[in-house]
Amino acid sequence: MYKLQKEGYDAYLVGGCVRDLLLGREPKDFDVVTNAEPEDIKKVFRNCRLIGRRFRLAHVHFGREVIEVATFRGPGEAQNDEQVLNKEGRLLRDNVYGTIEEDVWRRDFTVNALYYNIKDFSVVDYVGGMTDHKAATLRLIGDPETRFREDPVRMLRAVRFAVKLGFNLHPDCATAMHKVAELLSRIPSARLYDETLKLFMFGYALQTFEMLRHYGLFQILFPSTEQTLSLEEHDFPRLLLAKALANSDKRIAGGKTVTAYFLFSAFLWESVQILAKQKIHKGAIEFIAYQEAANEIISRQVKSTALPRHITLAMREVWSLQPKFNARYGSKPSRLITHPRFRAAYDFLLLRAETGGADPEVAAWWGNYQLADDNEQRKMTQPPPRKAANSKPARKRNYRGRTKVKSAETEA
Repeated sequence: MYKLQKEGYDAYLVGGCVRDLLLGREPKDFDVVTNAEPEDIKKVFRNCRLIGRRFRLAHVHFGREVIEVATFRGPGEAQNDEQVLNKEGRLLRDNVYGTIEEDVWRRDFTVNALYYNIKDFSVVDYVGGMTDHKAATLRLIGDPETRFREDPVRMLRAVRFAVKLGFNLHPDCATAMHKVAELLSRIPSARLYDETLKLFMFGYALQTFEMLRHYGLFQILFPSTEQTLSLEEHDFPRLLLAKALANSDKRIAGGKTVTAYFLFSAFLWESVQILAKQKIHKGAIEFIAYQEAANEIISRQVKSTALPRHITLAMREVWSLQPKFNARYGSKPSRLITHPRFRAAYDFLLLRAETGGADPEVAAWWGNYQLADDNEQRKMTQPPPRKAANSKPARKRNYRGRTKVKSAETEA
C-alpha cells in the first residue's frame, strides 16, 4: 500500500480484513483496492500476475502470501432493466473502473464496505457500516431483493457471515431471502460446490445447517437430504447429520483437519439407505442394491452441487465398507483394517452407532480390535465353537465291511 502511494496512487485495505480487525480477529487474508488500473499495478510490482477476464485483478506475490489488489469499480453501463435482466430473472452488470465513491455501492454488505486509509489511519465509511458493525447487524447495501437477484450466492454469503461473526440478519435482508431463495437453483453447480465448502468446512457447520434450512436454501444445495429430513422417524436422520456437523466443528476448534467427503457421506447416507431398501424389497441383492442406490443418489446430487470425482469415489468407499464391519471372524477383519478408507469408514460406523443406525457392540468390538496385539486379534477372530449336535447313534464298520450300530450303553 505504501508503495502504491509512493507511486502517486490511492490505496486502501477493504472488506473482510477491516471488518475482522475491528472485531479483534486475525484476518484470513488482506484485500487492497486502489485507483491504479491492473496494468499500472503490474508496472509497480514485478511480482504481480493479472487474472480474470470480465474484471481484471492483480495478485501480488510475497513468497507464499498473495495480496489481491483490485481497481475501484464503477456503476456499470446498463441503464434500464431490459439491459440488466437475463432470461432467468437475474441481474447482470458490466464491470468497469470507477472511483471509491462508486466502488462502495458495488459491494454487498455494509460491514464489508469499510476502507482503511493509511494516509491518516482512518476508516472510511460511506454506507453506515460502522453503525451496523457496532450493532452486530448484517445489512445489504441497497435494495436486498435487487442485490440478491444480481447474485443469488449472496444469500449463502449472508448466512455464512451471520453465523461466523455472530451477527443478526437485517429484517429486510431476511424477508428478501425468503422471496428469492429459488434463484439459487440457477447458479452453476460447480460454483455451489465451492460455496458449500466455505459453509461447512470452517467450524460453524451445525449453526450454518440450521440457518440454511430456516431460509429454504439447504433444499437447493442438498435436495435428496431435505426429502429424508421431511420423512424422518424418531428424529434419526437429523440426529445423524447434527452429530456429524457437531463433530466436524469440534475437530476444527481443536486444530484438527476435516474431510469434505466424510461430511457429504453423512448428508447423503440416509437417502442411499432408503433407496437401497426399496430395491431390496423389489428383489435386488443387498450389495448390488446399495451400489445402485449410491450411484443414483450421487448422480442426482452433482446436478445441484458438482462434487468432484475424487470426493464421490471416497464417499462410495465409506458407504461400501459399512456392511463389512459385521464380518468379525476369520481373515476378513485383518484385510478390512488395511483398507485405505478404513479409518474414515470406522469413524462413520461410530457416528451411526451413536445415533441409533448401527449396533454399538459391533463398533466397540472394532475399537478393541484395533488396539489389540496380533495374538489377541487372532483370538478375537476365532469363530465360536459349534454346538454338539444330537445326532443319530454312531455307526462303525466291522471287519467284514458291514455296518453295525453301537449304542451309548455299548460304548460305555
